[in-house]
Amino acid sequence: MTDTAAFEPPLEKAAQDETDQFRPKFDANGLVTCVVTDAATGTLLMVAHMNAEALRKTVETRIAHYFSRSRNALWRKGDTSGTVQTVEEMHVDCDQDAVWIKVRVAGSGASCHTGRTSCFYRSVPLGDGAGSSGLVFDDAPASGEN
Repeated sequence: MTDTAAFEPPLEKAAQDETDQFRPKFDANGLVTCVVTDAATGTLLMVAHMNAEALRKTVETRIAHYFSRSRNALWRKGDTSGTVQTVEEMHVDCDQDAVWIKVRVAGSGASCHTGRTSCFYRSVPLGDGAGSSGLVFDDAPASGEN
């Protein structure tokens, strides 16, 4: 699926947690999880996956690239929708198996393929079994799809 050789391999656990070297720890499928938030508001926009090529292109270009598991393909966010995500910051978690990017979204500002700002547009009611009663829509779709 991906050539992780573009990056140095991860270190042993304790060393990986404390290194100042970027050594992403790809899973068995060659992916790292990517959490995406709006750089200005902090709103959680989406959670996606990156293979080594997507991660390398994101770092080099500052434009978010992802790996679609359903399409088994690399994609540059915004190529079809116009909602390009420009990366303002990138962070890595303790063992480097997940990244967090803060982005500025061009165009309509929609990051979800449904045309909504965020992929997290529904909430689950909590308490007294409320979660089994359905979801609450927090955001209406924007005009058009992403």
